[in-house]
Amino acid sequence: MHRQILAVLLILTMPLSVKADELGEDGFADSDGVKIHYVAAGQGPLVVLIHGFPDFWYTWRDQIPALAKRFRVVAIDQRGYNRSDQPEGVGNYSMEKLVGDVAAVLKHFQQDRATIVGHDWGGAVAWSFAMKHPEKTERLIVLNLPHPKGLARELARNPQQQKNSQYARNFQQPGAAELLKPELLVFWVKEDDARGKYLEAFRRSSIEGMLNYYKANYPREPYTDDAEFPLVKSPVLMIHGLDDPYLLPGALNDTWKWIEKDLTLVTVPKAGHFVHRDAPEFVTETMVRWLTRSESK
Repeated sequence: MHRQILAVLLILTMPLSVKADELGEDGFADSDGVKIHYVAAGQGPLVVLIHGFPDFWYTWRDQIPALAKRFRVVAIDQRGYNRSDQPEGVGNYSMEKLVGDVAAVLKHFQQDRATIVGHDWGGAVAWSFAMKHPEKTERLIVLNLPHPKGLARELARNPQQQKNSQYARNFQQPGAAELLKPELLVFWVKEDDARGKYLEAFRRSSIEGMLNYYKANYPREPYTDDAEFPLVKSPVLMIHGLDDPYLLPGALNDTWKWIEKDLTLVTVPKAGHFVHRDAPEFVTETMVRWLTRSESK
């Protein structure tokens, strides 16, 4: 009897795990020796989902089932996060490397083109992928990450955006990773059951790797907006929660100047930075409707 009680106690104290088979199947793509973990579901044209900070593939749990009805959906863990490899060194988190990880996913699934979807840092990677690989970008969906030109302009000219971006400056400081703990990084997760899953994922992740995104890629002071970017050549859907305290909506202005094809901009009142978690049904319906409308383009 005592053995049965012990077994029950062990089960109850085990950490909560995300069972990928509830949403799709696990796998790994090789990106020049770095393993990129993904969860894939559905059949059809490829859609790659890229999370931001601090997050992992599970952030797309409401979008995956709906998209999988029409598409082959692949949600990745970016390098440094959860089950993907966590290479050391700031240089291993350059935008070139992050874009290369997405290209490796396309190659892994033997696809020449895909719809690229990104939130936060995943949005930065999505913009960069579309600019570097227009021939591989079928469509682009970006959540709460303005075009880098718009963000650079606001950082250079808008004192409020500069103030609200101070956290990024802090993340670039030596020793910043020692001040961040997994327990602090789950502050934004609303659901109790999901919070335990995030905590487990962040304990498995590299905090230093997470902050290397900022050290390798975030603009440094003094801010300037003189950088030029190639035109994005694919149709673009942007969804932006207007209550985002980190990325203010002023950076959305003029986005149409940097896109060659059609831009659909959807703003979501009362939704914050994690717009796809604050308004999951609306965001999912918007994505599916736009992708379905755009299937013939």
